[in-house]
Amino acid sequence: MKNIAVIGAGTMGNGIAHVFAQNGFNVNLIDISQASLDKGVATITKNLDRMLSKEVIDEAKKTATLSNISTYTEMAKGVADVDLVVEAATENLDIKLQIFKDLDAVCTAETVLATNTSSISITQIAAATNRPEKVIGMHFMNPVPIMKLVEIIRGYSTSDEVTTTIMELSKQLGKTPTEVNDYPGFVANRILMPMINEAIETLFNGVAGVNEIDTVMKLGMAHPMGPLLLADFIGLDVCLSILNVMYDGFKNPKYAPCPLLVNMVMAGKLGVKSGEGFYDYSESRKAEKVSSQFN
Repeated sequence: MKNIAVIGAGTMGNGIAHVFAQNGFNVNLIDISQASLDKGVATITKNLDRMLSKEVIDEAKKTATLSNISTYTEMAKGVADVDLVVEAATENLDIKLQIFKDLDAVCTAETVLATNTSSISITQIAAATNRPEKVIGMHFMNPVPIMKLVEIIRGYSTSDEVTTTIMELSKQLGKTPTEVNDYPGFVANRILMPMINEAIETLFNGVAGVNEIDTVMKLGMAHPMGPLLLADFIGLDVCLSILNVMYDGFKNPKYAPCPLLVNMVMAGKLGVKSGEGFYDYSESRKAEKVSSQFN
């Protein structure tokens, strides 16, 4: 595999494009919005500059990485003749099903289709295509250029050959691929999201405040940041979506989202992306102050 297409230029999509391009792959970054593509490339450039300042890469590597990335607003053009498509669109089942149906129609028969979904069934996504054996989950962790783990999720029909190929490909990116089975939330979010939800319940029930809860988990459990701050960085809407997928999938009340989380999302308090969540990011200095406490 040499030619890769990434669907979605948001936080995960531009991070995935970054790591493929930095490791010598030709990357077509695709989004319906040119503004989103421009923002995505700007983010990649900023992250490369940070790596350059820390002497992790040199100027030649930065230039080569950016030259490996092309942008497209038309999906059919961007996925023509690629070996692998990695979908990193919004965590919404209907959107993903439509994307995979469209990809199946325009990609070559040999193209492998991967999704970066953090919770949705790979089997269900694969069923929207005529190539379920070539559909697989590649769940990267955020921030993609830094985090080593990639959850590799086999759908019911994913072939051994495709699984082996994607495991080896992940290693070429300097990642540690870990194969897991196709159940709601997989492993990472099946464990992480109930913890975040319980932290929100603890706040909701008045046991302690935001800073106090995060301090206990950071200093008492050696977490790099508290669960409420982490939820803000993930996006409270994303947390809610994942919890709903697990609640619907398992029919177990322990996955039911806390009412406070539901209300915050309905009110548009989504965390960093909206400027306010459990912490206030409306002023850059406030955001920097909050972040510095957990770095």
